[in-house]
Amino acid sequence: MAGFNTMRTNAGTRQALIDEGLRAHMNKVYGLMSAAMLITGVVAWALAGLAMTNDPSMAVGTMRNGTMLTQFGALLYTSPLKWVVMLAPLAVVFLFSATIHRMSVGAAQLVFWVYAALVGASISSIFLVFTGVSIAQTFLVTAIAFASLSLYGYTTKRNLSAMGSFLMMGLIGLIVASIVNIFIASSALAFAVSVLGVLIFAGLTAYDTQKIKATYIEMAHSGEDFLGKAAIMGALSLYLDFLNLFMMLLQLMGNRD
Repeated sequence: MAGFNTMRTNAGTRQALIDEGLRAHMNKVYGLMSAAMLITGVVAWALAGLAMTNDPSMAVGTMRNGTMLTQFGALLYTSPLKWVVMLAPLAVVFLFSATIHRMSVGAAQLVFWVYAALVGASISSIFLVFTGVSIAQTFLVTAIAFASLSLYGYTTKRNLSAMGSFLMMGLIGLIVASIVNIFIASSALAFAVSVLGVLIFAGLTAYDTQKIKATYIEMAHSGEDFLGKAAIMGALSLYLDFLNLFMMLLQLMGNRD
């Protein structure tokens, strides 16, 4: 009987340590994600500020909505450089995902920050297209929705794996539709993509949160190096969920200048 009580006490102690470690791990994930979002926002706002002007004497070009561009803005948004700015984050994230296992935790975190800055550059034009108030309002709505969905993914007892597979298939279809719409420029398709995108990334937020939690519980004793990289990859997943949810909602809710 004494041996059974000792085993039960040891099991309870191990579970308490896992629970404590899980809380610390999730805090790190959310902290990394929040820092990345801050970097993205600051870079986007700063570049947009350098790109536009209200002084006609300094303008060398205009956006379709009439926003006047500086020399830097024309280079960033109307020259072939815009394709480099748009595609650079995609190249970095694929390379990052493929090579993170060979990086140190410090190097992986640095690449994550660089990626967040590149994303900021690629979406900076939203400050030239949408009003500042609508961007702020959409960000607040996104933050509330994301927090609720992530909390659900963390606390639910339901296994979301099947939903995750379905959502990934939907994401592939969403990417294909978005690429097609670059060439046909259909407003109806753009609206449909935004609505479906909100639903898909809302579901992925809950799914990815549960996956991050499950990965930690399964691999809690894998060492600090593995868990450090797992936290960065988890933060990257949630960062992408938040960012895409925000961009889809902005297309639906944003007021254009």
